[in-house]
Amino acid sequence: MVQVEGLERLLLEHPLFEGMADEHRDLIAGCAANAVFEAGRYVYRQGGPADRFYLIRHGSVALEVHVPGREPFIVETLREGDVLGWGWILPPFRLNFDARALQLMRAVSIDAACLRGKMDEDHELGYQLYRRFMPVIADRLAASRLQIVDMYGHPDDYVRT
Repeated sequence: MVQVEGLERLLLEHPLFEGMADEHRDLIAGCAANAVFEAGRYVYRQGGPADRFYLIRHGSVALEVHVPGREPFIVETLREGDVLGWGWILPPFRLNFDARALQLMRAVSIDAACLRGKMDEDHELGYQLYRRFMPVIADRLAASRLQIVDMYGHPDDYVRT
């Protein structure tokens, strides 16, 4: 059996890539690097270019929305094993939230331009990544919806038709 090392091993072990062909994980690993963010540091800011995504290995990150005149509104907290960032896969490739490390965060960073180029060359890789990121996007949108309901009212307050 071949011993997989470094970033390839981390991709092999991450649930996002479970069942993915080895050659596709190797292509992704070619776009990967380690990243570290100190507690309180912003990983990215809403509206900025979505030029990478992260596989959180250690620590936690708050997904926040800026609310004028108030503290940032935390939509969701991500932890070890979670994927941070999905705007890289859908035009116009912009970030949808602020992401702030709540504690020291270690992650695998994937360069989006590099990966999109490889997806253009290998459509099966593109399909596999879209298939894996659609649940991430749906989960983030559902979490946002729940937070909005919590912030502005309770489901029992709505009139059902």
